[in-house]
Amino acid sequence: MSLKSLGAKIFAAITDRKTKKWATDPVGSQDKVFKNLLKTASGTAFAKAHSFSSIQTHKDFIQQVPVRDYEQLRPFVDRVVAGESDILWPGKPLYFAKTSGTTSGAKYIPLTAESMPEHIKAARNAILSYIHETGKAKFVDAKMIFLQGSPEMESKNGIQLGRLSGIVAHYVPNYLQKNRLPSMKTNCIDDWETKVEAVIDETLPEKMSVISGIPSWVQMYFERIVQRTGKKVGEVFPDFNLFIYGGVNFEPYRAKFDQLIGRQVDSIELFPASEGFFAYQDKQNEKGMLLLLDAGIFYEFIPANQFQEEHPPRLSIGEVEIGINYVMIISTTAGLWAYNIGDTIAFTSTSPYKIVVTGRIKHYISASGEHVIGKEVEEAMKAAATPLSIIINEFTVAPQLSPENDALPYHEWFVEFGANTDLDLPQLSQVLDLKMREQNSYYDDLITGKILQPLKLTVVPENGFKVYMKTIGKLGGQNKLPRLSNDRKIAEVLEKIIQQKA
Repeated sequence: MSLKSLGAKIFAAITDRKTKKWATDPVGSQDKVFKNLLKTASGTAFAKAHSFSSIQTHKDFIQQVPVRDYEQLRPFVDRVVAGESDILWPGKPLYFAKTSGTTSGAKYIPLTAESMPEHIKAARNAILSYIHETGKAKFVDAKMIFLQGSPEMESKNGIQLGRLSGIVAHYVPNYLQKNRLPSMKTNCIDDWETKVEAVIDETLPEKMSVISGIPSWVQMYFERIVQRTGKKVGEVFPDFNLFIYGGVNFEPYRAKFDQLIGRQVDSIELFPASEGFFAYQDKQNEKGMLLLLDAGIFYEFIPANQFQEEHPPRLSIGEVEIGINYVMIISTTAGLWAYNIGDTIAFTSTSPYKIVVTGRIKHYISASGEHVIGKEVEEAMKAAATPLSIIINEFTVAPQLSPENDALPYHEWFVEFGANTDLDLPQLSQVLDLKMREQNSYYDDLITGKILQPLKLTVVPENGFKVYMKTIGKLGGQNKLPRLSNDRKIAEVLEKIIQQKA
């Protein structure tokens, strides 16, 4: 055992003890964060506008600080972007993480001297948690790759601006720098397809042990390796035994990954965002990610089915229940207050508190009142495809409200399949529809009542979704395909791609 791997095991044990300390006192941990946030920000423009000095309890906070999304918080954010100090948080941010908004164009999420270290600590602790649980630390001596955005940054009124993954690249600990790939030069390549080829050039000669990134883009990297070498990824990288991912549910990709790798590898799920690092998987054989309750983030949870009400309940950590779909609201050391990040989650455990991401509050289908969410379509696809040994590369779902010949509306599933043999589309459609009806009683009632007809499958040609992402300028990096939508904007582009490839 090397000194580095021995040191990692010792550090992992220390970190595990610290984690258990706050995880076993969830309400106390969150109360401490809540009070610290209010005290530290008391002199800011936001605090004065919302009378922080009179807030003593969570109930007071609810009354005085409304839930906001980016567009609603934007008057304050714009002042920070313009260079003003002490607006949302004391002083000025260290960085702005630039993200693409759907309604507000570019979004500038502040990262402060207090919030930035929490991103790094959470990513580190996720790996240390894995080491402590499994005893596996040999991988720290080999090479690791993190497929991410460009680390190049620009300046916005004296504050550095870039993609979160690129900013984080500047914070890789010194003890990992020699192990980390790709090189800074390759990481700075903007064109994703060119970047992937350069990453392959750098990694093929190396002993890769850890590979990390959003599953859809790591899949592209793996496919190119198989094409170039004629070998499975597991053969090319015999030391590769850990995949770290975040941003999307891995389950729809798992069968494809097993096929490309040629064997199963351990994996760690993360829940990072520009607004904060919220959770990570701390157990290999337990569902859910450990919610980080001491990381400078105060959480509130609104039941998703009540979110559109005028005054929906805002629950603290001690009030939530397992299995309920919640919209997650955060207040942070970056100066985001009662901020709606747009993600929905459900708790799988309350001892300790663990969550799964169920989708986006804006990504759903309810054109006929069915209230279908991302988690449901992903679970249905997994339940239907796995027993039939069907490999799914990618898929998305959209409503079809105006079928030809006055037929009943239906849900259209656009699916790109892997190299499957004996693919029985009618059987897959039937099983998918059954699995959806088992999960969603509204959908079942609409099918039974002949308001909707059973779902239909539309086959997307090979690489069709990559063409789609390239068409909208979001190929690679941290960009993700919505699993479902309540309109046909994505469907219409896919239809054109299907026609062109016919």
